Amino acid sequence: MVIAPYRTDMSETAVDKIFRALMERIVTGDLPAGEKLRQDHIARDYEVSHVPVREAFLRLEAKGLAKSVPHKGMRVTELEPTEIREVIEMRVALEVLALTHALPRHDDQTLAEVDAARIACDAARDMITWDRSNRRFHFALLMPCGMPRLLSSIEDLHITAARHLFAYWRDRWVSRPDSDHAALLEAVRAQDLTLACDILRRHLRRVS
Repeated sequence: MVIAPYRTDMSETAVDKIFRALMERIVTGDLPAGEKLRQDHIARDYEVSHVPVREAFLRLEAKGLAKSVPHKGMRVTELEPTEIREVIEMRVALEVLALTHALPRHDDQTLAEVDAARIACDAARDMITWDRSNRRFHFALLMPCGMPRLLSSIEDLHITAARHLFAYWRDRWVSRPDSDHAALLEAVRAQDLTLACDILRRHLRRVS
């Protein structure tokens, strides 16, 4: 099962906890591009040895969020403004594929999860809460596809897209209901695949 970013559970290890905390700080800009990730400080903050911190760093590298720089240590990676168009088009392709497989597998329980995420997203009063709820909505929508590798790739794209959103929209973000989310949910309920995919494409490209 793919776990959406920022989600935690009781089975999390120290590595999981450190990785997700650092990932959130990088995505939201609390740890800016170029910032050095200090292993000693992080180990002390989480009251762990250096081993889980190093493992968390490796995960951040795998997600493209940090990079080991010779003689300078582990640094938060720079944002590339030109990559967002590629990320959006990849999300369109992969999320439409996932939705195509997920839609016929939705039932009352999974649709209730999608709706709960939609409501939470509309009710968010800050961008961090909105981002978590928005991510939850998309994964609840796509999870029934039953394709873990596809969902993992989508998760990586969400992380990159979120960094760009926080970098360029955090100061201008305003709370408002998302009509695309409501329309998507209704199309899935109606089992209208063509309409659902059209709405999803429009929704993802709207942020470009």
